[in-house]
Amino acid sequence: MPALDITAILHDLITLFVVIDPVGTLPVFYFATASVPARLHWKIAVRAVVIAGAVLLGFLVAGQILLEAMGLRLGSFQIAGGLVLFLFALTMIFGETKAEREIEEAGRDHMAGAVFPLAMPSIASPGAILAIVILTDNHREAVASQAVTAALLGIVLLVTLALLLMAARLKRVIGTTGANVISRVMGLILATVAVDAVLGGLDTLGLLDLPGSGEFLGE
Repeated sequence: MPALDITAILHDLITLFVVIDPVGTLPVFYFATASVPARLHWKIAVRAVVIAGAVLLGFLVAGQILLEAMGLRLGSFQIAGGLVLFLFALTMIFGETKAEREIEEAGRDHMAGAVFPLAMPSIASPGAILAIVILTDNHREAVASQAVTAALLGIVLLVTLALLLMAARLKRVIGTTGANVISRVMGLILATVAVDAVLGGLDTLGLLDLPGSGEFLGE
């Protein structure tokens, strides 16, 4: 992503917002805090975002290094990641809601809910982990550009934290059903991003020469 390329920055921001899905995380937070005193809700929110942020930053820094150590090409990872993102998007659109899927077997230990299912797999989802590695390709992106992506990740996580801290008030406004509807709309956007990732991977491997492929993922 070129420095100060506003369009690319906006694309990355939208991608991160969609795969992290702050609004879709609200129903999970409602479950995780259902039996927790209200005075502890903010602690659960902060802990979940910090843990998720640490996981995602870890993959931002070392994800591609791990792939290369295993002898895997980023283009192949982009294609695989795009396919997984697409399947993930389909579950958002047609499958169970985030809350129903991720809390079905969750325990009810108060603070444990901050780790599972809130931090993982709700905030630091498989889709988010794949996206952050693709967006920070060491061979295409300068350190400054990757720092911008890290800053965008921080912004999305701060938005997520703000929504969780306002969860009680937001529930009265949009309700659980509203959050689920918005999550499905984001799933449709994510499906488009996933297809673009596959096209970008094919282009990276020299198997496709399609102008504009990979735009959402910083190609």
